[in-house]
Amino acid sequence: MRFVLRFLFAAAVLAAVSSPAAAFQWQGWNAGLRSAETSHRPILVDVYTDWCGWCKRMDRDVYARDDVGGYLASHFVTVRLNAEGGELVAWQGRNYSARTLASAFGVTGYPTTIFLTPDGERLVNVPGYVPADRMLLLLRYIGDGHMDRHEKWEDYVGRAGAAR
Repeated sequence: MRFVLRFLFAAAVLAAVSSPAAAFQWQGWNAGLRSAETSHRPILVDVYTDWCGWCKRMDRDVYARDDVGGYLASHFVTVRLNAEGGELVAWQGRNYSARTLASAFGVTGYPTTIFLTPDGERLVNVPGYVPADRMLLLLRYIGDGHMDRHEKWEDYVGRAGAAR
């Protein structure tokens, strides 16, 4: 019996050590914008719908990866916006439903990833599914300040590809 208890304890310890904790947490719109203001981090907004298969694939294949999640956790505030939701949100001094805000950002398909400055100004919309390696490049381009320094995306991708 003592052996079984030791085995179960060791297995529990190994599972706790080897399974990564959630690297980042999704926030609602209003809380995320407040968090970005205080942390001075850019915002990644995942615009989704409940029925969107590609949105679910982004969750499973992109956001669940340790390298993507770790980078998001250390460089971005992550916000989820249900484009068909009725949640009331505030942006630039006005109130919107989540649906009308997605429309105001020009979202026409799902998923769409929107990047915002820490004070909520839109940087860029990225429509559609983005594979994990490409998403990581995009996150580093924005999160490491290349976009702020007006470096062209094509130049950044060329250098990043050459560095591999």
